[in-house]
Formats: sequence, structure tokens, C-alpha cells
Amino acid sequence: MKSLNKKCMTVVLALSVLTGWVHAEVEPLDRVVAVVDEGVVMESELKAKMRGIVAKLRASDTELPPEDVLQAQVLDHLVNEQIQLQMAKRAGANVSATELDQMIERIRASNNLSQAEFLQGLAAEGLSIAELREDLRREMLVRQVQQGSVNRRIQVTESEINNFLNSTEGKFWTSPDYHLGHILVAVPSGSSEAEIAKLEAKANALREEALAGADFRRLAVANSAGQNALEGGDLGWRKLAQLPTLFADHVDGLKTGDVTKPFRSGAGFHLIKLHEQRGGGEVLIEQTKARHILIKTSEVINDTEAFDRLTALRTQIIEGADFAELAKANSEDLGSALQGGDLGWANPGQFVPAFEETMQQMAPGEISQPFRSQFGWHILQVLERRKQDMSDNMMKNQAANLLRSRRFEEELQVWLQEIRDEAYVELKL
Repeated sequence: MKSLNKKCMTVVLALSVLTGWVHAEVEPLDRVVAVVDEGVVMESELKAKMRGIVAKLRASDTELPPEDVLQAQVLDHLVNEQIQLQMAKRAGANVSATELDQMIERIRASNNLSQAEFLQGLAAEGLSIAELREDLRREMLVRQVQQGSVNRRIQVTESEINNFLNSTEGKFWTSPDYHLGHILVAVPSGSSEAEIAKLEAKANALREEALAGADFRRLAVANSAGQNALEGGDLGWRKLAQLPTLFADHVDGLKTGDVTKPFRSGAGFHLIKLHEQRGGGEVLIEQTKARHILIKTSEVINDTEAFDRLTALRTQIIEGADFAELAKANSEDLGSALQGGDLGWANPGQFVPAFEETMQQMAPGEISQPFRSQFGWHILQVLERRKQDMSDNMMKNQAANLLRSRRFEEELQVWLQEIRDEAYVELKL
């Protein structure tokens, strides 16, 4: 009997082990929910993305759509993302660890969170720091692909820019921004002429104090009857078109630091100070006219040989040889060699850092020692420098960027539909 019980126990244990093994085998595994060209979207990705979106929707008290509707939307997003990530990979796009660190720090700082609070917020959304980094990496790669692909499709013509600048809206957007302060010396209704004169004198005295160096914000807190008095009379950044006509008439023509003379409205006497101005007026940029000779390194010419060749050319120029003729005969920068190495007038930041740094340190007429950039070895001569008013160019660039950004979203949707139509997509759900 004991032997039989022992055998039964052995069978039970064996079945238990077998059952446990069977259960382990049938535990649900990750699976493919979409095939996208050369890649796939996994169910784990879909669930993780849905968890994050649900957490955000709940945090903002947004009513959740039915689960199947949300799942379809999220899967569609992941499919489009996968197409673009494959495009990024083919183009060699990359996001460095430093860029990710900087982006995470900007997110934390912009929300005024400590490191601990930031991590707690991530946990509340069901995210680890590693998952956040991966999400940001993918977003930044997708953004690179979108900007590179879509911006190439958007053409803004010179006539479109000029038409915009001449329009009422264009004049508004390209007009200067003024950071203004305001003091109101209130005149109660029914005030006598003598009382009004006394209040006007007070306004004039406040103006004189401000012009003499007194803190305008302190004067506003202590004396202004305006709505912004407790904020130091700060009106923030405004365009003339955003100001009452009475204010705009007096602000136009002010220089930074100026305070208007007191001017009267039904409320009393006003003083306006221009703290700062952005845009408008003359924008002078120092331009440099330079020429150079470039020798590239290769399997045939190493760094030492390139350096020695340029040193010899520099000596010839100093001894009287013509720079332009030597550039035509020796420079490997095909774009400038035919012009005797002439690079034309250049704005700051136009060249690579090594070239820019050397150029900025040189006096007109001086010929540099050979130096290296990512393109090879150079000698450089600064010919002239000048101050150029670039306000028109900057205004046109501003208008072009605005017109381009307006078209970006519309063109992006067309482009996304095109790449989706061209991709092989097989949904497995």
C-alpha cells in the first residue's frame, strides 16, 4: 500500500512538473502587430505607447476614446514613425547621447522640476528614463527626416516675399517689438485746473527722475495708478499695432532708455519708457572679403607635405608673387580657384570654425600661416572689411521663414500620405 502511494505521489509530481512546463510554454510572447517595409512594429511597443498616451490623457482630464479606436490610432502613428525611422537610417541620420542629455535637461528645466520630481513625473506616466531617451531619440530622428524632406518641397519666391512684406499683415509681423514700461498719474473726474496742473507737474517730475537714472519700475510701483503698477508698470513686449493709438503715436521714434513727455488721456497723464527694442532700424554686420589657397590631403599628399607646399607659396607671395595667379595654379577649391581664390564678401559664421577663427584674427592685407580645417590645409588673406546694413535681408529672411513655416504643416501631411502609400504595410491585428 505504501509502495502504491509512493508511486501515485511520483506520478502527481511528474504531472505537476509537466503541467508547469506546459504553462510556461503557453505564456503569451511578444508578437508582430505590423510589418513595415524592412521593419516591424511589436505588440510590446504598441502597449507601451498606449500606456503613455492613456496616462497623459488621464492627467489632463481628457475623456478616453474606446480602446479599439485608440489602439488603431496609436498603431497608425507607430507605422508612420517606423517608415520615417527607416528613412533616417538610410540617410545616416543620428542623435548623439549629448543631444539627448541636453533635450532631457531642457524638458526638466522648462517645467521647473528637481531631478527627483522629474523622475516621479515620468513614473506617473509609466516611463523610465531609458524609455524617455528612446522616445526622444525616435522623435528627434523623425523631426530631422521631416524637416529635410518637407522643406525641400517648399519653394518661396521673391515675389511672394515682396507681396507679403507689402501687405498689412506683413508690415505687422516684420515691425519692431518694443518692451515698454508705463506710469499713469491719474486725474480724478471733476478735478480743478489747479489740481490738474499739480498732477501734470508730478508726472514731469517722475520723468525727470527716470531720465536721471532712477529705477522706472520702482517709480511705477510707488506712483502709478495703471493696471500693471505692481509689476513695475511692465507692459511686456508689444508691436505698435498692438498698442492703443494714443500710446503708439508716442512710442514711435523712441530710443532705448527714452521716456516720453507726459501725455494726457481721459484717465490722466501717461509716461512710457522704452526698455528694449527688437527688430526694426539699421542692422549693421561686419563683412569680410578674403581669398585663400587650399591643398587637400590624400594618399598622395600627407599633412606635412601640404603644410610645406603652402609655406613655400606663402613665401613667394610675401616676396612679390601674385596671390591670385598662385591660387589659380595651386588651389584645390574649385569654386574659388578660378577667381584667384576670392571668396567674396562673407557674413560672420559663413565658414567652418577653423577658417572663421583664423579670418577674424587677421588684419587686412595679412597672409596667414598654413592652418588646417576639415577640408584640408589653407593659407588665407583678408582683403577688406566693411559694415553692411543687412536689415532688408534680415526682413526678407524673416518673411521667407514665416511663409515656409505656414506651408510646412500642410505639405507635411501630403508627404506623410505619399510615403505611407509607397511603403509596404501589413497590419497583423
